[in-house]
Amino acid sequence: MIRMLLRVLGHEYARPVRRTVALMTTTAVVEGLSYALLVPVLRALFGSTPADAGPWLIAFGAVVAVYAALRFRSDLSGFRVGTTLLRGMYHRLGGHLARLPIGWYDARRVGQVSVLASEGVLQAMSVIAHLLAPFVSACVTPLTIVVVMLAVNAQMGLAALVAVPVVAGIQIWTGRSMAATDTERAERGQEATGRVIEYLQAQPVLRAGGRTAERFRLLDDSLREVQRASRRTVLSALSGTLGLTLTVQAMFTVLLVLGAYLALGGGIGAAEVLTILVLAARCADPLLSLSDIGGRVRGARSELARLDTVLRTEPLPEAPEPIQPVGHDLEFASVAFRHGDRTVIDEVSLSVPEGQRLAVVGPSGAGKSTLLQLLARFYDVAAGAVRVGGVDVRSIDAEVLMAQIAIVFQDVYLFDGTIEENVRLGRPDADDAEVRAAASAARLDEVIERLPGGWAANVGEGGALLSGGERQRVSIARALLKNAPIVLLDEVTSALDPVNEAAVHEGIERLMAGRTVVMVAHRLRTVQRADRIVFLDGGRIVAEGSHDELLRRGGRYADFWNISLAPAHTQP
Repeated sequence: MIRMLLRVLGHEYARPVRRTVALMTTTAVVEGLSYALLVPVLRALFGSTPADAGPWLIAFGAVVAVYAALRFRSDLSGFRVGTTLLRGMYHRLGGHLARLPIGWYDARRVGQVSVLASEGVLQAMSVIAHLLAPFVSACVTPLTIVVVMLAVNAQMGLAALVAVPVVAGIQIWTGRSMAATDTERAERGQEATGRVIEYLQAQPVLRAGGRTAERFRLLDDSLREVQRASRRTVLSALSGTLGLTLTVQAMFTVLLVLGAYLALGGGIGAAEVLTILVLAARCADPLLSLSDIGGRVRGARSELARLDTVLRTEPLPEAPEPIQPVGHDLEFASVAFRHGDRTVIDEVSLSVPEGQRLAVVGPSGAGKSTLLQLLARFYDVAAGAVRVGGVDVRSIDAEVLMAQIAIVFQDVYLFDGTIEENVRLGRPDADDAEVRAAASAARLDEVIERLPGGWAANVGEGGALLSGGERQRVSIARALLKNAPIVLLDEVTSALDPVNEAAVHEGIERLMAGRTVVMVAHRLRTVQRADRIVFLDGGRIVAEGSHDELLRRGGRYADFWNISLAPAHTQP
C-alpha cells in the first residue's frame, strides 16, 4: 500500500510518509508495552501488600501520558502529510491530464476521471490522515501485547500467538475475495455517474422527444446495478467479519479455559491469569476493528490503483532539447493520422506562408478539424511532420508552441466565473486597458453593457448563462488579448444567428489581421477572402487554389459553392 502510494505520488514524498509511518508504529508499540505495567499492578493488588501498587500505577500513568503525546504527534503528522499529499496529488494529476492526447478523453474516460478527481483522490489520500494510524495500531498493538503475554506466561502467550497467522490469513483471504466485487462496484458507480450526467445534459432533447420516462428507466437500471454490486460487496465482507469475530472470541475462550486450568493446577497465580485476560481483551478491540479498517484501506488501494493507471498513461513525448521556432509559417509534410483503425488524414502536404490565410473546406468527417488539432499538437501524427516556423511541433516545448497559437472553436467552453476572468485567460497579466480593448474589438462590450453585472456578470458553468453568439465573442476577445501570431478558427460562425454572425465576423477579421491563419468553415462565404483554399475529402486534398480559381476549374469546390448559394436563389 505504501509502495503504491509513493509510486503514485512520486518519491519526493517518501521521507515524510516513512517518518509518519515510523511514528505511528512507535506509538502502537508504546501502547502495547504500557499494558505490561498491568502485571506488577495486579500482582500487588492481589498480593498481601496492595499499597505496593502505587509506584506501578504512577509509572503506568507516565507511560500512558507518553503514549498520549506520541498519539497526538502521530495523528497531527498524519493530517499534515495527508494534506500535503492531497495537494501534491491534485497538482500531479492535473499536470498529467494536461499532457495527455485529446483523443484519450472519450466519453467513458471523462466520467471516470470526474469521479476519480473528486471522490477517488480524497479517498486515496485519506489513508495517511485517517486510516493509517488505526490500521497500524490494529496490527502492531495486538502483536506487542502477545509479546507481553509470552513474557508473563509462555504457555498462554503461545496460545495467543496461534491466533496471529489465523487473523492474518482471514484478512488476506477477505481482501482477495473482495477484490473483484470492489472493482465491479467502482465500475458500476462510474457508469451510474455517467448516466446521471447524461440525463441532466440531455433534458432539452428528452423533453422535446417525450422520452423522459424511458431515460428514467435507464438511470434506474444503472442505479440498481450499483445497489446489486454494493450488496455483493457487503456479502463478500461478511464472511471475513464473521471469521475474524469468531477467531477473536475463540482465542479469548481458549485463554480463559487454559488460564483456569493452569491456576487450578498451581502453575500460575490468579493475578497473572487476570492480567493475561485483561491483555487479551485489549487485543480484541483493535483486531475486531480490522474488518472495517481493512475494507476502507482496500477501497483506498483500489482508488490508488486507478490513479496509478491514469498516471501511467503515456503523455505526448517531450523533446529533450526543445527547439525555438523561427517565424510563423506552417507546413504539413506528408502527414498521416489514424484514429483507431480509421485513417483520418492521409498523405496531406501543404504550407501556409507567414501572414497568409488558409481556408479548409469539405464535407463532414473529412478531417478538417483534425488538421487544426495536429497543428496545436493535441495529437501526434502517425507519419510525416507538422512544422511551425520550420520546426517540427514535436520538437517545440509545449508552452512555447501554445504561446504561438490562438484557437477559437465552434463549441466554446467558458469557466464558471465572470466575463472578465474568462477573457483574461488569454493573457492573465494584461492590464485593464488591454482587456477592454480586446472586448471592444470583439464587440463583447455590447454584451457587457446589457448584462446586469457588466464585467462581473457570471457566465455559469460552461458559459450556460450566455447565448452561443455571446460565448463566441468572449472566445474571440480572449484570443485577441492573447495576441498570438498564429490563429486557428474552427467553424466559429456555423451555428450563429445573422446579428451575432455579423458581430463575430467583425471580431474575427480584427483577430486575423496580420497573422498566419488556418480556418475551417462549412459556410463557404466566410472563406472567399482567404489567400488559399484546400478542399479536403476522405482525409486527402482533392482541390486547392484561390476562390476564383476553384470556381473556374469546377469540381467539388464549385459544387459545394453552388449548393451553398441554392437556398438564396430559391427564396421568393
